[in-house]
Amino acid sequence: MGNMPPTLPRPLSPDKPKLLEQVRNAIRRKHFSPRTEEAYTGWIRRFILFHHKRHPLEMAETELTEFLTHLARVENVAASTQNQALSALLFLYKEVLKREIG
Repeated sequence: MGNMPPTLPRPLSPDKPKLLEQVRNAIRRKHFSPRTEEAYTGWIRRFILFHHKRHPLEMAETELTEFLTHLARVENVAASTQNQALSALLFLYKEVLKREIG
């Protein structure tokens, strides 16, 4: 077992949808618009990729702040864009992961 690469402790259940599919399902249950679904899933995907594909359950406020700061300082996004990204991530944590942030 000494040469085996480390694995993630999260077993994937074959009947449980992937994270972004869970997000889409939650958005549709709440009757959000298709544009909101597209925007939210885009921001959540960018957040995960920004943190090198770490699962959001492994992250919290610190990583959220790092991502939003990156958007403001490096990508020079408008405040309204930053707020949309924040709303998407808060939705992810509250409605999909059932975890409070902040």
